[in-house]
Amino acid sequence: MSEKQMERCIKNATFSLEMEGFSVDEQTKEWCRKLLNKEISMEEYIALAKVKAGVTA
Repeated sequence: MSEKQMERCIKNATFSLEMEGFSVDEQTKEWCRKLLNKEISMEEYIALAKVKAGVTA
């Protein structure tokens, strides 16, 4: 996936979430970039998101 495609995907996903009333910060977008670049796994991404959200279970 090219950098341009990746940014378009992130922008589209952000827009979709914002339409549902959620917000996406820059840290989360960076984690998405790392996931799409295969620098972190989906499991790592989910763990980061859970910590950020305060989910302990």
